[in-house]
Amino acid sequence: MITAHRLTGVLLLTALTAMVAGAAVVVPSGLTLNPTETAATLAAIRARPALHLVELGLDVIGWTALVAAALTMAARRVALLPSGLLACAGLAGLLHDAGNLAVTQLAAEPAAVEVARAVLLTAKWTVDLAGLLWVAATAAAVLQVPMAAGLRRAGVVAALSGLASVVLPWTTGTAGPSPVVEQVGYALHLPVMAWYAVLGWRELRGRASVGRVGGVGRPSNG
Repeated sequence: MITAHRLTGVLLLTALTAMVAGAAVVVPSGLTLNPTETAATLAAIRARPALHLVELGLDVIGWTALVAAALTMAARRVALLPSGLLACAGLAGLLHDAGNLAVTQLAAEPAAVEVARAVLLTAKWTVDLAGLLWVAATAAAVLQVPMAAGLRRAGVVAALSGLASVVLPWTTGTAGPSPVVEQVGYALHLPVMAWYAVLGWRELRGRASVGRVGGVGRPSNG
């Protein structure tokens, strides 16, 4: 029977793997959903609907696994604040995907460009808020959970990088973030994902101890 710690590790690594796989599908295929070029975005979806749905499916798996991982952490009654924030991030990510799934259907309606643009804008800002909640979960874990000094420093760096990634779109004002700004933002969020990948790997390896979450804390005896 899988332990709670290993289940958390499996879920975290599944979440991150699915998200990276989704990005690996969408970026080279030109299926990035861009509200500033809504007509072209809808045309790209109409041209490759199956690939678009595969990418969205991977993203849904990723955010769902992140919520599940957060709930397994919370069930152990340790570090409830980071766990709760992480679960909220996952739910916001799923709302983002719901918007993108709605755009998939709107792509079949060429006259619905303005409606699709509004949905895309909402989805874009929802994922930005998901990133903000994820960064908050990281910062809360660094502050609240006992962990090795090196891992704590890495968490601080990851949180600062993630904060920059979610603040960046706000600097564009009414123009909104360009595709280049979005890609820079995603790149700045990678350290947060890498930090959680380390936590997931530690959990999967069974490096668990009481009073920690996500594999962070004092090593167990033996």
